[in-house]
Amino acid sequence: MSAAPADPRPPLLRFGVEEEFLLVDPGSRVTVPAAEAVVADAARSLGPRAQHEFLATQVEGCTRPVRTAAELRAELADTRGVLLSAADRAGCRLAATGTAVLPSRHPLPVTPLPRYLRLADRIDGVADQIGAELCGCHVHLGDLTLRQALFLNARLRDWLPLFQAFCANSPFCEGIDRGTAALRPERHASWPTVGPAPVLDEPGYRTALDRLIADGVILDRRMLYWYARPSEHLPTLEVRIADSNADLDTVLLLAVLLRALAHTLLDPRTRVRPLPDGPLRPAHRRAAADALDARLPDPLTGALRPARRLLPALVEFTTPALLRTDDLGLARQLTARLLATGCGADRQRAALARHGRLTAVVDDLARRTAATAATSGTAAVPH
Repeated sequence: MSAAPADPRPPLLRFGVEEEFLLVDPGSRVTVPAAEAVVADAARSLGPRAQHEFLATQVEGCTRPVRTAAELRAELADTRGVLLSAADRAGCRLAATGTAVLPSRHPLPVTPLPRYLRLADRIDGVADQIGAELCGCHVHLGDLTLRQALFLNARLRDWLPLFQAFCANSPFCEGIDRGTAALRPERHASWPTVGPAPVLDEPGYRTALDRLIADGVILDRRMLYWYARPSEHLPTLEVRIADSNADLDTVLLLAVLLRALAHTLLDPRTRVRPLPDGPLRPAHRRAAADALDARLPDPLTGALRPARRLLPALVEFTTPALLRTDDLGLARQLTARLLATGCGADRQRAALARHGRLTAVVDDLARRTAATAATSGTAAVPH
């Protein structure tokens, strides 16, 4: 009896999420430096998955790596729930948004840990710029070798403007409104190395990082802010393109589609032709400005298409991978919901339109962050 042919598909990847949140005062709705108390409290349940961020007005929650969307939703809900309770005991609220909505109190308080203090010295005024309280949502895809992570990174980068578009959630930045969907990318661009990752093999990657450190551009390998990068402490590719989102379903859709796309692009049978470097940065600028209404290069053809059409096209392109993880029904459901209700930036603008004041936007963000944390378990969806 002949042996069954080897499965050419890549092994199924685990995935996990890191979410950064702002801490806001329930009265003034302005950010407050309460991270020390919140992280210490949350760590009693989450351990090292409750983390400090660069500024003392921010905290981060990390899920464990999991294999299914249902497990990831439960992890996200549990992590948010613990941080919310800790914030409440510290007298503040948790808000998932890319930038602070209201003007913050300056100078912004750097978290008093040695690495963050060295980092603040290195970037100088960037640490206290208007809009320095930057909160992103990072998805880890693994387990991958460095070679696999770099291969995936090179193929994935053409798709990242689309992910940035549907996760846009920073239209207001310390009271500034420029009519765009996401101001976080503009503020983040002041940091060294922020932008699309270069296409590199293993020797090229090591050489590039050694040069950046030797030239004083970055302190260490953890200070690499490409939109996607091999993790230095985990066997993963870390995708760092998205704003933090109050809506847990947006985070789940981000992670599910990124993993499905990773499975598709790692499959040796998938043939794609990388886009030239020229259109990438303008595509990211359009994604930040117009979110779902942005016209972005189709990674399969190079033609400009609206993001709201590219998103369902991505679901169809990754259908075999979504079927393999039993996520196709969920991806279609969450995509349809997002296209019908809009992205996080749309919801922030709707809150302002309803109430006429930015404090109401903060209240809405805090309410949505808390509401989604109360939901643990994926709803049944058709497959």
